[in-house]
Amino acid sequence: MTPTFIISIIAAYFFVLILISYFTGKSDSNEAFFLGNKQSPWYVVAFGMIGATLSGVTFISVPGWVGDSQFSYLQMVLGMTAGYVVIANILLPLYYKLNLTSIYSYLEQRFGSVTYRTGSFFFLISRTIGASFRLYLVANVLQLAIFDAWNVPFWLTVSLTILLIWLYTFRSGIKTIIWTDTLQTLFMLLAVGISIWLMSDHMQLGLGDLVNTIQSSDYSQIFFWEGKQNFMKQFFSGMFIAIVMTGLDQDMMQKNLSCPNLADAKKNMYWFSGALIVVNIFFLSLGVMLYTFAEQQGIIIDKGDDLFPIVALKGGLGIGVGVFFILGLIAAAYSSADSALTSLTTAFCVDFLKIESKTKNQQINQRKWVHIAFSLLLIFAILIFKAINDESVIAALFKVAGYTYGPLLGIYTFGLFTKYKIEDKYVIYVALISPILTYLINIQFDLGFEILMINGLITFIGLDSLRKDTYYWNK
Repeated sequence: MTPTFIISIIAAYFFVLILISYFTGKSDSNEAFFLGNKQSPWYVVAFGMIGATLSGVTFISVPGWVGDSQFSYLQMVLGMTAGYVVIANILLPLYYKLNLTSIYSYLEQRFGSVTYRTGSFFFLISRTIGASFRLYLVANVLQLAIFDAWNVPFWLTVSLTILLIWLYTFRSGIKTIIWTDTLQTLFMLLAVGISIWLMSDHMQLGLGDLVNTIQSSDYSQIFFWEGKQNFMKQFFSGMFIAIVMTGLDQDMMQKNLSCPNLADAKKNMYWFSGALIVVNIFFLSLGVMLYTFAEQQGIIIDKGDDLFPIVALKGGLGIGVGVFFILGLIAAAYSSADSALTSLTTAFCVDFLKIESKTKNQQINQRKWVHIAFSLLLIFAILIFKAINDESVIAALFKVAGYTYGPLLGIYTFGLFTKYKIEDKYVIYVALISPILTYLINIQFDLGFEILMINGLITFIGLDSLRKDTYYWNK
């Protein structure tokens, strides 16, 4: 495919997104931008959340990860399902009961203003890093597929990537994203299904032969009982990752809170968690097919993250795979990044600017400027990530999440499962020290995804030391 052809596909795709934005974004109010006027159908939210959860990281990295870890990622996905049950039955009822816009407002009611802003601050860091990882993937592929041929610098590619997100989110935020994410999830799943089908057709495999090829492959082992991939570590890591990266994440919860009521939000969470298992099986199966095809064709892959792009764009499978790969990648990356930009804007406006206390015109103007500021911040973060990244993106994403989401896990666990009051003004120090201690422990023991749990535990212990009923606070 020529760069001109690829750019025309992307242009047509974004024309559709902007058209959706036009019809759904007629309201410029903060109520529409933050919570979609609480009118989002639960089934639309559930379907769209699949794309937002998987993102470009899953689209690129999970198939490539099969080469080193087989189907072991499914152990983590099963743990995530357990985490979603916790979210549906503990966190969502709390958020709806308190009628929250920013989920971190709970921390102010429970502990105080410092804890509240500490929680929101760690979300801003976590989501900025996560969104940068995801957008780096799509910007890098666009650079290789299109812009290198035109001698366009990477920083300009990144800027164009963020500008396109801004164009269809700047007016109505979540109200628009609920519907654009639905379209993007559809394109992402079509890309996976059509890629598997076209590869199996090229290899002359019928449906039964396709299933047998995947099942009998050396890559298809799911359960491991020892080493860093053992089931218990992967399952519980997945469960806590789901709790913090969905249940304690303004981005994901903002979509749930846009449902009319708690019952619909819970239905959304249950259906979404079941669908996610099936979708990840398809992604892992895609990985098996990609490696099998590459081996048959003598295609050399240096890094797992390069597998899908190289096979799709240079594997000789025809224009169909390349077209759907580009569409699927764009859809996967943007379905996560657009809501990330919106949630960053929401959290900063509500938690730090206290925008709800301003006049209507002030609210809208401040929100728009914050939206622009976070767009620029994402550009800067992506460029930094490109300069330092040297490992599988999905592993890096979860590792960083363990350090930045760990304090949130500890704070919410302490708030939900104890009734103690704490010295609020010292919470920021506990939250900053906990990742440092976790990092030092990791140097000694080479931890995996359980970094998150250890970080949360250290934060919990630190908060317990701040209890107002302890002797040293009552002296």
